[in-house]
Amino acid sequence: MTLAKGREFLMIPGPTNVPDEVLRAMHRPAIDIYDGALLDVTDTCLADLKTVFGTEGMPFIYAANGHGAWEAALSNTLSRGDTVLVLDSGRFARGWGEMAAKLGLEVEVLAGDWRRSVDPQAVTARLAADTAGTIKAVLVVQVDTASGVINDIPALRRAIDAAGHTALFMVDTIASLGCVPFEMDAWGVDLTVTGAQKGLMTPPGLAFVAAGTRAMAAHESADLVTFYWDWTFRQGSEHYQKYCGTPPEHLLYAFRQALDILLGEGLEAAHRRHALLAGAVRACLAVWAEGGAMEFNILDPRERSDSVTVMLTPGFDPKALKTFCQQTCGVTIGGTIGEIGGQGIRIGHMGHVNAPMVLGTLGAMELGLAALKIPHGRGGLQAAIDHLAAALG
Repeated sequence: MTLAKGREFLMIPGPTNVPDEVLRAMHRPAIDIYDGALLDVTDTCLADLKTVFGTEGMPFIYAANGHGAWEAALSNTLSRGDTVLVLDSGRFARGWGEMAAKLGLEVEVLAGDWRRSVDPQAVTARLAADTAGTIKAVLVVQVDTASGVINDIPALRRAIDAAGHTALFMVDTIASLGCVPFEMDAWGVDLTVTGAQKGLMTPPGLAFVAAGTRAMAAHESADLVTFYWDWTFRQGSEHYQKYCGTPPEHLLYAFRQALDILLGEGLEAAHRRHALLAGAVRACLAVWAEGGAMEFNILDPRERSDSVTVMLTPGFDPKALKTFCQQTCGVTIGGTIGEIGGQGIRIGHMGHVNAPMVLGTLGAMELGLAALKIPHGRGGLQAAIDHLAAALG
């Protein structure tokens, strides 16, 4: 028996749903890369990226995924043998650090907890101890999709300042930009990276870096620079130089349309939408957790992100619920990865997502819990509806 006919729901933490308008924007012939309409697309995308990042710094567009943005950030600002401090709170800051090690950088991980955000006091203590200024950059993610945590970026900036340290502050917003507030310049972030495929509602394949004044200054002496990632070459006068070759034309048209959708809604409105939908998810899951078979991975409610929710499932095999939702209901939810791989579920609620999609996903999951006879508190879906009704009433 299957109920899976109809449009499928993709509710994983990336890649996310791509709006139909964005898909349609790609359905056009290839055009001249040296002159004409594509130059305007590039110029307007770069300008609007400044708005989305909240910066007057220099944005760059890469035909790459988020890992490409990581490499661009590191190679353009650092030199072989430099030390970077990775602020651990899940899988992805660690991954950025692993890439740094491959590039010939020294990597130190400030030990963290997969169930909590980064501790600003620990950051201050470590940097204050670095009296020789060995650490050249601090790497952190705003939202880690493996753990479901959101880190307090302004608090971490204050922690660096409290230590009187000059390290570059680099932030990964791949799972947060467009979903939660982020103000690069106002928050004192030196360099930000993101990808197109999550809150920015574009098919995978574009990565973005925004470099502030201090990052651009560091670029002048960085010796890890390679031709493809090089910011200097990408600031050349020829249009193709902005992409170090042929621009990814169709993805650029898609991204242009996605920016129009996001900025048409308004960043504050998009952030509010994500907060409301995330609150509904958490209200539902809190009721289900009363049955004792599942629990939030992030312990402090204030540290749970508005773009992805991670639940541990010590009382049942999460694969069974994932399979039921997908095969019986046409709803795809994510499994846990990394240190907690196979131990829970991840629900993505970011980007092109609305109340019917979230409530439908929660309804399918609640149906699965009942059909599979998994212990759970009753009334989770109603709690989600009540949460939204109270917020909108």
